[in-house]
Amino acid sequence: MQSYVQIENAGMVFNTKKGKFTALTGIDLHVDQGEFIALIGHSGCGKSTLLNLVAGLLDATDGVLLLANKEIKGPGPERGVVFQNHSLLPWLSAFENVYLAVEKVFGRTESRKQLKARTTAALELVGLTHAAGKLPGEISGGMKQRVGIARALAMEPKVLLMDEPFGALDALTRAHLQDELMKIVAATKSTVIMVTHDVDEAVLLSDRIVMMTNGPAATIGEILAVDLPRPRERLQLAHDPHYHDLRSKVLEFLYSRQMRPKEAA
Repeated sequence: MQSYVQIENAGMVFNTKKGKFTALTGIDLHVDQGEFIALIGHSGCGKSTLLNLVAGLLDATDGVLLLANKEIKGPGPERGVVFQNHSLLPWLSAFENVYLAVEKVFGRTESRKQLKARTTAALELVGLTHAAGKLPGEISGGMKQRVGIARALAMEPKVLLMDEPFGALDALTRAHLQDELMKIVAATKSTVIMVTHDVDEAVLLSDRIVMMTNGPAATIGEILAVDLPRPRERLQLAHDPHYHDLRSKVLEFLYSRQMRPKEAA
């Protein structure tokens, strides 16, 4: 296994009106190629900050972050990002939203026909060819998120970064997209880092769960290996004692941190 993402002693300090605020400290994490990592913890523990460091949207104040042995300096097409808010341009169709990203990455090296083929393939991957011509305002929230995932995957990123991508969806839509995401990741062999507040989502989707301590000065508290065989079927897992054991371990960590909200101060 090749480590695609290496985070070495990373820290993040923000300058605020009240002075310096240490959001993260001493973050050490290696993510292997094809691995699915879930980041979980209480609100304010720096999960999204850590994801933004990997995305290059923030520059770490301490330590170093590497992707395929190259230092991360700013955003790049090798990292596709899916936010909780789909961030689609409302005046462009689903196809055009994905095409815009494809053209940005491959426009100098590929023909328009090839770019359109890439766009169509990405929409097929998320099951949205039937809605390719629709505007964001004409499709459901779940479909918007699938367009966002298609847009990220169309860039063929080395790492897919997801910040609570299903957090605003109803339970049934969320479950459906979780199942779809597992199929997509299996098909594309993607390396994924996902922020979530949902314990069941973390156990269902990930290979390892990175549990964050409370902020300020949050760090990695524990890392739990999720050794459930793939492919995973949620109905079967509902009766699997090992699934419930893993779930309990995450809950125990979260509840213990809830008892000591200023532990990391």
